[in-house]
Amino acid sequence: MSRGIPSWATVGGLTAAAMAVVSVLAIQASGSSPGDRTPVAAPTPHPSASRPATPQTPPPVPPHSNTGKRIVYSLSQHRVWVVPRSGPTSTFLVQPGTVPAKPGTYYVTGRNVSGTGADGVKIEHSVFFEYTAETWVAFSAPIDDVVKAPSASLHTGAIRVHRADETKLWNNTVIGSTVVVLR
Repeated sequence: MSRGIPSWATVGGLTAAAMAVVSVLAIQASGSSPGDRTPVAAPTPHPSASRPATPQTPPPVPPHSNTGKRIVYSLSQHRVWVVPRSGPTSTFLVQPGTVPAKPGTYYVTGRNVSGTGADGVKIEHSVFFEYTAETWVAFSAPIDDVVKAPSASLHTGAIRVHRADETKLWNNTVIGSTVVVLR
């Protein structure tokens, strides 16, 4: 019978070597700059949901959009205005779903901190305000902050908003808050 290296020592040595290789690779990966990584093609947002490259004066709240604290949503402009009780108004572009809201005055009927949309997108800060065409219409922000047009084959009332903008909307609504939808 030959006397070699015990099997437990061989396994231990191989495990230690594998751990060292993994550690070196992890250190190299964490130390590389984003420019060193191979870029992954991200979905491009719909032009209406992209942010302008140069700051522009935002359009004012549309006339005939009610008064007081409210959320105003323009279907034609793909734009929302958050009008607080006091302080400055916020406005931003959004990406509507395939089921549009109908013009009118609505009230927030539900809010969810997080969830998954009908399109499979992980979302946060959903603000529901209308039920039409057998689906809920709601504002929400994708967790990955990628706002893009939904597939035309989907039946969704999701109005996608960038996370920073959705936080403004979320912080200015409660159940019963007014949402005015305009053409």
